[in-house]
Amino acid sequence: MTEDSKQAPAKSPAELERAIQEVKEVAAEIRDAADHLQVVNTVLQDQLPEAVQVGEVAQALEQSETVEKNIAKSADSLDAVNTALEKAGVAKRA
Repeated sequence: MTEDSKQAPAKSPAELERAIQEVKEVAAEIRDAADHLQVVNTVLQDQLPEAVQVGEVAQALEQSETVEKNIAKSADSLDAVNTALEKAGVAKRA
């Protein structure tokens, strides 16, 4: 068995709680960034005349929307990780 394939030692409840809190904070920051990006995208789409929303500008707006959705999806993924960590913590304490 290689060193990399060995399981990490079990973490203490305090370490698990710290990890859960960090995941919550990162998810909140990511969700906040997605919200801000959504506002920016909305303003740009509403304020830029249709005549300039072509070519590279249109591509940039589309890419920005894609990034916004990916950021929101990442926040959702972190929420799922947090839920799993919380369940593991509960199971570990039981």
